[in-house]
Amino acid sequence: MPYRAPISDYEFLLSKVVGFDQIASTEKFEDASPDVVSAILSEAGKMCEEILAPLQRPGDLEPAHLENGVLRTSPGYGDGWKAIAEGGWIGMSSDPEHGGMGLPMTVTTAVNEMMSAACLSLQLAPLMTQGQIEALEHHADDALKALYLPKLISGEWSGTMNLTEPQAGSDVGALSSKAQPNGDGTYAVTGQKIYISWGDNDFCENVCHLVLARLPDAVPGTKGISLFLVPKYLPDENGNPGVANDLKVVSLEHKMGLHGSPTCVMQYDGATGWLVGKENGGMAAMFTMMNNARLGVGGQGVGAAEGAYQHAMTYALERKQGKTPSGTIIDHADVRRMLTEMRADVFAARAIMLANAAAIDMAHATDDADWAARAALLTPIGKAFGTQTGMRVAETGLQVHGGMGFIEETGAAQYYRDVRVTAIYEGTNGIQAMDLVARKMMDGGEAASRLLDEIEDQAEKARATRPELAGPVWEASESLREATEWLVSQDDMNNRFAGAVAYLNAFARVLGGHYHLSAALADPDGPRAKLARYYINALLPEHSGLLAQAQSGAEDLFALSADDLVA
Repeated sequence: MPYRAPISDYEFLLSKVVGFDQIASTEKFEDASPDVVSAILSEAGKMCEEILAPLQRPGDLEPAHLENGVLRTSPGYGDGWKAIAEGGWIGMSSDPEHGGMGLPMTVTTAVNEMMSAACLSLQLAPLMTQGQIEALEHHADDALKALYLPKLISGEWSGTMNLTEPQAGSDVGALSSKAQPNGDGTYAVTGQKIYISWGDNDFCENVCHLVLARLPDAVPGTKGISLFLVPKYLPDENGNPGVANDLKVVSLEHKMGLHGSPTCVMQYDGATGWLVGKENGGMAAMFTMMNNARLGVGGQGVGAAEGAYQHAMTYALERKQGKTPSGTIIDHADVRRMLTEMRADVFAARAIMLANAAAIDMAHATDDADWAARAALLTPIGKAFGTQTGMRVAETGLQVHGGMGFIEETGAAQYYRDVRVTAIYEGTNGIQAMDLVARKMMDGGEAASRLLDEIEDQAEKARATRPELAGPVWEASESLREATEWLVSQDDMNNRFAGAVAYLNAFARVLGGHYHLSAALADPDGPRAKLARYYINALLPEHSGLLAQAQSGAEDLFALSADDLVA
């Protein structure tokens, strides 16, 4: 099934829902006019449709593999990377000083999502490189920036992120990799890292690894971690790839999905690296990359959902079954329910992702602390809800296909297999929820309250024209406000954590209602208003049960011992 880039959806959301005009009116992003953004989205969409989408199935059927110790990527992936790199899509939001476009993150988010819908396995490679670029822009010294950033932005070199070790997953502070000073400003990095997405490839001149490791005598835990840039090939005096560094890909993981994306076990044996940021300041530097990646991974979920929805929609329009007006299954009420729910959730998740990116742009453009707080608040919601939407929509797409969805040849199952990991990597969705109810509520819920004020203000104004939609959104927002107040009053963090996932999902449901209401107001007689009516009537009510769960506390969870839970 050919992928169609939903350009009109992005343009509508940017202009009518997430307030992109605010971004374009800032001095930093004054060149991002509607015409420019539309042209960019159109060109990116064309690349996704014509070059990346045809790589979706080949990457699944012919995975990346090691051949005598050399990594071989899936057929066509080199050409796909070349198209991404030559189009400038890697450095869209990067600093123009080093060859980037300096575009708003909102535009980058839309383009990345389209690439995810077209070919998620390949899109993961530029996403990792974008995260490394941002980390280096914020934390590297001038010499490292001058050497590495132009190469990464151009796509000549690619980047990775190395956190996880066999004994240190979410508990990053347990890592044991070491970095010994060489006496010349470089360090000898030794250790093993696992789950390294795109740890190597055969289409870039160099692969640059950001590696967390400990300096000698570093204190235990996260406060004793530093960050190092460790390239596959050491740059020579001209900045070109020189001799091979002391690192290698030990093996590739055999995964449920994302077969085209090599997930590597990396071994470093005294590999030469350069310190990024301050000694023992590795977590702060790495979190810059991780926050970028969390936004991107949420977009991967939405992109996969879009691809799965289009796949299911095409099947429903073609599959003949039963006596219906069209003769196809799209006229069956349950199939129509599934497709409408998929479409409504994709819109809600996409709006949350773009609103998150817009807050990041406004924070960068204005240095306004409220915008920075908004961006921080929306990041865990966007990551978790975006990836959950990807999984839910991909699973529903299988159901639309019926028995054929279980048959690999239809391609429907690949969307689910590929997207499933997005709820796990870059911080599991449970960790995102815990972050939301703990770190993001350290302000006493003020950032959340400001957002809820905006939701209720809009709903109040909409009562005059769309009372049937405005009323439920206002009431849901007020219920969320009450739950937030209860949450911040809990000193026992387990009471927060026990209902954290439910609280995050309820917040996302309310945000979805808010953005659907915005769409209905902007398109009062069009299909978006009809879709908003479905979301607000059928999906928004889920917030009520979720908030009840969010406020149930931890007592019932811990009343059962570990032995009680053993079957």
